[in-house]
Amino acid sequence: MNPPDGGAADELPGIAPRLRDLRRSRGLTLETAAQRAGLSPAHLSRLETGRRQPSLPMLLGLARIYGTTVSELLGETPPERDAIIRGGTFEGAEADGWMYRQAGGSGRAMQALRVRVPHGAQSDLVRVHPGEEWLYVLAGHLRVWLGDTVHDLAPGDSAHFDSLTPHRITAVDRDGAELLFVHTLMQSPAAELCLGSGIHRR
Repeated sequence: MNPPDGGAADELPGIAPRLRDLRRSRGLTLETAAQRAGLSPAHLSRLETGRRQPSLPMLLGLARIYGTTVSELLGETPPERDAIIRGGTFEGAEADGWMYRQAGGSGRAMQALRVRVPHGAQSDLVRVHPGEEWLYVLAGHLRVWLGDTVHDLAPGDSAHFDSLTPHRITAVDRDGAELLFVHTLMQSPAAELCLGSGIHRR
Protein backbone atom coordinates (compact mmCIF):
# COMPACT_ATOMS: atom_id res chain seq x y z
CA MET A 1 0.00 0.00 0.00
CA ASN A 2 1.40 3.39 -0.94
CA PRO A 3 1.96 5.89 1.84
CA PRO A 4 0.08 9.17 1.65
CA ASP A 5 1.65 11.95 -0.38
CA GLY A 6 3.20 13.43 2.72
CA GLY A 7 4.64 10.09 3.90
CA ALA A 8 8.06 8.68 3.19
CA ALA A 9 8.78 5.32 1.64
CA ASP A 10 10.58 3.94 4.68
CA GLU A 11 10.86 0.43 3.22
CA LEU A 12 13.20 1.64 0.46
CA PRO A 13 15.58 4.13 2.08
CA GLY A 14 17.72 6.15 -0.31
CA ILE A 15 15.93 5.09 -3.47
CA ALA A 16 14.38 8.52 -4.14
CA PRO A 17 17.67 10.37 -4.74
CA ARG A 18 19.03 7.44 -6.75
CA LEU A 19 15.99 7.56 -9.04
CA ARG A 20 16.48 11.27 -9.57
CA ASP A 21 20.25 11.00 -10.11
CA LEU A 22 19.90 8.10 -12.54
CA ARG A 23 17.33 9.94 -14.61
CA ARG A 24 19.49 13.05 -14.80
CA SER A 25 22.63 11.06 -15.59
CA ARG A 26 20.79 9.49 -18.54
CA GLY A 27 19.85 12.94 -19.79
CA LEU A 28 16.12 12.32 -19.46
CA THR A 29 13.54 14.90 -18.49
CA LEU A 30 10.94 13.99 -15.91
CA GLU A 31 8.28 13.92 -18.64
CA THR A 32 10.30 11.66 -20.98
CA ALA A 33 11.29 9.19 -18.27
CA ALA A 34 7.73 9.03 -16.95
CA GLN A 35 6.31 8.38 -20.43
CA ARG A 36 8.79 5.54 -21.08
CA ALA A 37 8.02 3.99 -17.70
CA GLY A 38 4.26 4.25 -18.17
CA LEU A 39 3.89 6.70 -15.28
CA SER A 40 2.61 10.23 -15.00
CA PRO A 41 5.27 12.94 -14.45
CA ALA A 42 3.59 13.75 -11.12
CA HIS A 43 3.87 10.14 -9.96
CA LEU A 44 7.54 9.88 -10.97
CA SER A 45 8.19 13.18 -9.20
CA ARG A 46 6.68 11.75 -6.01
CA LEU A 47 8.92 8.67 -6.33
CA GLU A 48 11.97 10.89 -6.74
CA THR A 49 11.10 12.95 -3.67
CA GLY A 50 10.28 9.94 -1.50
CA ARG A 51 6.59 10.78 -1.20
CA ARG A 52 5.54 7.54 -2.88
CA GLN A 53 6.95 4.01 -2.69
CA PRO A 54 7.54 2.24 -6.01
CA SER A 55 6.11 -1.22 -6.56
CA LEU A 56 8.33 -4.00 -7.90
CA PRO A 57 6.81 -3.71 -11.41
CA MET A 58 7.59 0.01 -11.35
CA LEU A 59 11.16 -0.71 -10.27
CA LEU A 60 11.53 -3.21 -13.11
CA GLY A 61 10.29 -0.62 -15.61
CA LEU A 62 12.57 2.13 -14.30
CA ALA A 63 15.55 -0.23 -14.24
CA ARG A 64 14.93 -1.03 -17.89
CA ILE A 65 14.80 2.56 -19.11
CA TYR A 66 17.83 3.55 -17.01
CA GLY A 67 19.83 0.52 -18.16
CA THR A 68 20.43 -0.93 -14.70
CA THR A 69 19.14 -3.66 -12.38
CA VAL A 70 16.60 -3.56 -9.57
CA SER A 71 19.29 -4.42 -7.02
CA GLU A 72 21.51 -1.57 -8.15
CA LEU A 73 18.50 0.74 -8.25
CA LEU A 74 17.91 -0.08 -4.58
CA GLY A 75 21.54 0.56 -3.73
CA GLU A 76 22.36 -3.06 -2.96
CA THR A 77 25.97 -4.13 -3.36
CA PRO A 78 26.10 -6.30 -6.48
CA PRO A 79 27.44 -9.81 -5.86
CA GLU A 80 30.59 -11.06 -7.50
CA ARG A 81 30.08 -12.17 -11.08
CA ASP A 82 29.79 -15.82 -10.13
CA ALA A 83 27.90 -18.66 -11.75
CA ILE A 84 26.62 -19.92 -8.38
CA ILE A 85 24.04 -18.04 -6.29
CA ARG A 86 23.47 -19.69 -2.91
CA GLY A 87 19.91 -20.01 -1.65
CA GLY A 88 19.91 -19.45 2.10
CA THR A 89 16.92 -17.96 3.85
CA PHE A 90 14.49 -15.68 2.07
CA GLU A 91 15.61 -12.27 3.30
CA GLY A 92 14.84 -10.01 0.38
CA ALA A 93 13.91 -6.39 -0.16
CA GLU A 94 10.31 -5.20 -0.13
CA ALA A 95 8.58 -3.10 -2.76
CA ASP A 96 4.92 -2.26 -2.16
CA GLY A 97 4.26 -5.57 -0.46
CA TRP A 98 6.24 -7.68 -2.94
CA MET A 99 9.28 -9.42 -1.45
CA TYR A 100 12.14 -10.35 -3.73
CA ARG A 101 15.61 -11.81 -3.54
CA GLN A 102 18.30 -11.92 -6.22
CA ALA A 103 18.50 -15.37 -7.80
CA GLY A 104 21.04 -14.51 -10.48
CA GLY A 105 24.18 -12.50 -11.08
CA SER A 106 24.32 -8.77 -11.65
CA GLY A 107 25.04 -7.06 -14.95
CA ARG A 108 23.69 -9.80 -17.22
CA ALA A 109 21.12 -9.83 -20.02
CA MET A 110 18.76 -11.93 -17.89
CA GLN A 111 17.75 -10.82 -14.41
CA ALA A 112 16.51 -13.55 -12.09
CA LEU A 113 14.52 -12.94 -8.91
CA ARG A 114 12.81 -15.05 -6.29
CA VAL A 115 9.57 -13.24 -5.52
CA ARG A 116 6.84 -13.42 -2.90
CA VAL A 117 3.56 -11.88 -4.06
CA PRO A 118 1.01 -11.03 -1.34
CA HIS A 119 -2.67 -11.72 -1.93
CA GLY A 120 -4.26 -9.13 -4.21
CA ALA A 121 -1.15 -6.95 -4.56
CA GLN A 122 -0.99 -5.04 -7.87
CA SER A 123 -3.86 -7.12 -9.27
CA ASP A 124 -5.07 -4.13 -11.31
CA LEU A 125 -1.66 -3.00 -12.60
CA VAL A 126 -1.23 -3.80 -16.30
CA ARG A 127 2.33 -3.77 -17.65
CA VAL A 128 3.55 -3.43 -21.25
CA HIS A 129 7.27 -3.11 -22.04
CA PRO A 130 10.00 -4.60 -24.26
CA GLY A 131 11.56 -7.89 -23.24
CA GLU A 132 10.61 -11.42 -22.26
CA GLU A 133 9.40 -12.76 -18.93
CA TRP A 134 9.42 -16.25 -17.47
CA LEU A 135 7.94 -17.20 -14.13
CA TYR A 136 7.68 -20.51 -12.29
CA VAL A 137 5.30 -20.98 -9.37
CA LEU A 138 7.02 -22.47 -6.32
CA ALA A 139 4.17 -22.19 -3.82
CA GLY A 140 0.61 -20.91 -3.77
CA HIS A 141 -1.61 -20.17 -6.77
CA LEU A 142 -1.08 -17.36 -9.23
CA ARG A 143 -3.51 -15.74 -11.67
CA VAL A 144 -1.89 -14.38 -14.83
CA TRP A 145 -3.57 -12.13 -17.41
CA LEU A 146 -1.97 -12.19 -20.89
CA GLY A 147 -3.92 -9.82 -23.08
CA ASP A 148 -7.57 -10.87 -22.78
CA THR A 149 -6.75 -14.39 -21.58
CA VAL A 150 -6.69 -15.41 -17.91
CA HIS A 151 -4.60 -18.35 -16.66
CA ASP A 152 -4.57 -19.91 -13.18
CA LEU A 153 -1.19 -21.38 -12.28
CA ALA A 154 -0.45 -23.93 -9.53
CA PRO A 155 2.93 -24.97 -8.08
CA GLY A 156 5.02 -26.44 -10.88
CA ASP A 157 3.30 -24.36 -13.60
CA SER A 158 5.20 -21.71 -15.53
CA ALA A 159 4.55 -18.88 -17.98
CA HIS A 160 6.89 -17.58 -20.70
CA PHE A 161 5.70 -14.59 -22.71
CA ASP A 162 6.71 -11.49 -24.59
CA SER A 163 6.49 -8.45 -22.31
CA LEU A 164 4.85 -6.35 -25.03
CA THR A 165 1.77 -8.44 -24.29
CA PRO A 166 -0.31 -6.50 -21.71
CA HIS A 167 0.07 -8.55 -18.55
CA ARG A 168 -0.64 -8.56 -14.85
CA ILE A 169 -0.46 -11.11 -12.07
CA THR A 170 -1.99 -11.61 -8.65
CA ALA A 171 -1.77 -14.21 -5.90
CA VAL A 172 -5.03 -16.12 -5.49
CA ASP A 173 -4.37 -17.63 -2.04
CA ARG A 174 -4.66 -15.56 1.12
CA ASP A 175 -1.12 -16.59 2.03
CA GLY A 176 0.18 -15.23 -1.27
CA ALA A 177 2.43 -17.01 -3.75
CA GLU A 178 6.13 -17.56 -4.25
CA LEU A 179 7.75 -17.77 -7.65
CA LEU A 180 10.96 -17.65 -9.63
CA PHE A 181 10.94 -14.73 -12.06
CA VAL A 182 13.32 -14.07 -14.96
CA HIS A 183 13.15 -11.11 -17.32
CA THR A 184 15.24 -9.82 -20.20
CA LEU A 185 15.67 -6.41 -21.80
CA MET A 186 15.28 -7.57 -25.39
CA GLN A 187 12.09 -8.27 -27.33
CA SER A 188 11.39 -11.89 -28.15
CA PRO A 189 11.68 -12.88 -31.84
CA ALA A 190 8.54 -14.97 -31.28
CA ALA A 191 6.31 -12.03 -30.34
CA GLU A 192 3.88 -12.95 -33.11
CA LEU A 193 3.17 -16.40 -31.65
CA CYS A 194 -0.18 -17.18 -30.05
CA LEU A 195 -0.28 -15.80 -26.52
CA GLY A 196 -1.92 -18.90 -25.15
CA SER A 197 1.10 -21.03 -26.07
CA GLY A 198 3.14 -19.24 -23.43
CA ILE A 199 1.68 -21.26 -20.57
CA HIS A 200 3.36 -24.55 -19.67
CA ARG A 201 1.88 -27.09 -17.29
CA ARG A 202 3.74 -30.01 -15.84
